[in-house]
Amino acid sequence: MGSLIVSMSMSLDGFVAGANAGPDNGLGDGGEVLHSWLNAGNIDPTSYRPERGVNARIFDEMLTTGAVVVDRHTFEWADEWGGDHHDGVPVFVVTRTPPAVSAYEIVSYVDDPVTAIDRAKAAAGERDVMMHGVGAVRDAMRAGAVDEFSIALVPVLLGRGRRLFDEGDTAAFELTRAEQGEGVLHLRYRVRR
Repeated sequence: MGSLIVSMSMSLDGFVAGANAGPDNGLGDGGEVLHSWLNAGNIDPTSYRPERGVNARIFDEMLTTGAVVVDRHTFEWADEWGGDHHDGVPVFVVTRTPPAVSAYEIVSYVDDPVTAIDRAKAAAGERDVMMHGVGAVRDAMRAGAVDEFSIALVPVLLGRGRRLFDEGDTAAFELTRAEQGEGVLHLRYRVRR
C-alpha cells in the first residue's frame, strides 16, 4: 500500500492561501503567487505542466498518485477540478455534510477523514495518495495518518491568510529531499512516528 502525501505550495511565513479565501477567491488575496512555480519558464497550456527542469519532474511525480483526498472547501474553491484532479483517479472529499449524489463518477463524499484515507489507499493500490486542503490535513495529522509532506516553498511573505499548521500543532519530520526549482524550493519530509 502506498503512502499518504500532503502536497501543498506554501509561503515562507507558512501560509497556503492568502486572506479572504473563498468560493470566488480560492487561493485568497495574493495567494495565486503560491502556484507561480507551475508557470515558471514555460507551461503546457493543456496540462498545466511545467515544460522543463525540477518543476516538471516534481509535477510529474505528483501525477503518479493513485487517488486524492481533499477537504470540501478546497475542492469547491478549486471549481471541483472539473471533476478530475488528474488522470481519472478517484477523489475522496471529506465533508460533514455530503450531498446525496455526486456530480462526478470518480468523486466520493466521505464524512470521516480516516475513512476517506482508507478508501483512497485501497483505491490507489500500491500507488501513493495525494492530500490537499488544510482541514483534511489537520484531521489526518491528528489521526496519525499522514506519511509525508511535499512542500513547494515559494519565496514570498503573504502576511496573513490560511496556515498549513495551526498554533499548538506538534510533529517531528525527517527531511528527505530539498531541490531548487525555478522560483521555488521543493521540500519533502517524512513524518516521524
